[in-house]
Amino acid sequence: MRPLAGGSSSVKVEGTKLAEVLSNLNTEFPGFDDRLFDETGALRKFVNVFVADDDVRYLEGLDTVVPDGETVSIIPAVAGG
Repeated sequence: MRPLAGGSSSVKVEGTKLAEVLSNLNTEFPGFDDRLFDETGALRKFVNVFVADDDVRYLEGLDTVVPDGETVSIIPAVAGG
């Protein structure tokens, strides 16, 4: 996903909840929505999103609160054999 962010491994965007952070990410770097969300608007199964070190699937999902200055990590799942 680095190419979508101009090659950067980290970027800074604002937001109080994860949905807002990801929306602002897509506004600043178009193309993230297609990679992150399925046709129903849910996070894709092969994309892991963490607020701090916590998987948002075990928190409040897109409603997870993102404290000011906290790190949101987007990690595509990798499979192999």
